[in-house]
Amino acid sequence: MNNEFFSFELQKTDPETGARAGVFHTPHGDIETPVYMPVGTQATVKGVLPDTLKQIGSQIILSNTYHLYMRPGSELIARAGGLHKFMNWDRPILTDSGGFQVFSLAALNKITDEGVTFSSHVDGSYHTFTPELAMKIQHDLGSDIIMAFDQCSEYGYTHEQARAAMERTAKWLERCFAAHDDPKQALFPIVQGNFFEDLREESLARCLPFVRHGIAIGGLSVGEPKPRMYELLDFLQPRLPTDVPRYLMGVGSPDCLVEGTLRGIDMFDCVLATRIARNGTALTSKGKIVVRNGAYKEDFTPLDEECDCYCCKHYTKAYLRHLVNVGEMTGAMLLSLHNIRYLHNLMRGLRESILGGYVKDFVREFYKKQQISQ
Repeated sequence: MNNEFFSFELQKTDPETGARAGVFHTPHGDIETPVYMPVGTQATVKGVLPDTLKQIGSQIILSNTYHLYMRPGSELIARAGGLHKFMNWDRPILTDSGGFQVFSLAALNKITDEGVTFSSHVDGSYHTFTPELAMKIQHDLGSDIIMAFDQCSEYGYTHEQARAAMERTAKWLERCFAAHDDPKQALFPIVQGNFFEDLREESLARCLPFVRHGIAIGGLSVGEPKPRMYELLDFLQPRLPTDVPRYLMGVGSPDCLVEGTLRGIDMFDCVLATRIARNGTALTSKGKIVVRNGAYKEDFTPLDEECDCYCCKHYTKAYLRHLVNVGEMTGAMLLSLHNIRYLHNLMRGLRESILGGYVKDFVREFYKKQQISQ
C-alpha cells in the first residue's frame, strides 16, 4: 500500500491498549505519529506564523478545500505554485474535501447522488460540489494528503437517514478514486455510518478496496457524548487496517486525543486550540484556564509551569489577562501559540510512552493532573 512518495512505518503497538507509534513518510517530510495537526482553514493558522509553528513542533497542518475554493480560488493558488508556496509552508499539508463545510455552513438547496448544490456563505452565489470537483480543487492546491468527498450525517440521524448518507459516501469514493491521478497526493477514504455499528462496518468494508496510504473516520465529535464516540472507536479499532495511518477527523481536545490514541488512532485535527485562545482560554497541564477571569488580575505566574513555549517563558497570567480584556491581538496570538505547543507536547509524551512501554502510566498521570475521572 506504499509507493515511492508515501509509506508508513509502524514502530510499536502497545499490546494492552492498541496505541500506536509510527512514522508517515510524505513528499514534504516525515510525520511522527500519533500527531495533532493544527488547522489553517484559510491557508493560515490564525495568529501563528509558519516559522513559529515549526519552532513549537508542528509537523503538518490542515487547510480547508471549501474555504479556499470560495476565496481566493483554487486555480489562483495553483498559479501561485500550489498551497505550499502560496502560504510559505514546506512541510506536509492535509486538505479536507469540503464536504463538512458544504453541509454545515452553506445554505443547502439540493443533495443528490451527483453532488451537492448550495449557495455560498460568502456571497450567496450558487455552486455544485461533486466528487470530481473536490478532487480537482485539492489537485490545484497540491496538498500531500487529500480527502474523499463524503456526506457527514448529523448526530441523531435515523438508521435510514444514516444509511442513505453512507451509501452516497461510498459511491462518491469510487468517483473520487477514478478522478484522482497524482501519485504525490495520498487519497484517504472516509468511514461514515453515524452511530450505527452495522453501517460503520459496511462503510469500512466499502472503503478498504480504496485504501492506499491512509484511512479516515468521519462523523464523530458532532455533538454526541464523548463516551459514545469512544464506544464507536472501540468497535472500529480491531477492524481498521494496521499498515496505514488512521485519521480521526475534527477531534482535538486533550482528553479526546488521549482516548483516541489509546484506541489506535494516529492523526487528529481540530480548531479548538486557536478558537478558544481567541476567547481567552488556555489548555494547560492542570486543565483549562480562562485567563480573562478576575482571579488572574494579579497572578504573576506563568500560564503553565510545565510548558516550554515562548508565552510561558516570558509572560504571566496577569499580562495575558490584560491583553485579552483590552482586545489586543497579541493576547490571542500568545495563547494560540501556547495551546498548540501544549497539544504537541501532549502527543509527543504519548508517543514516547508508547515507545517506552508505559502508556497507561502516562495516561494515568495525565488524568491526575487534569483532575478528570477516567
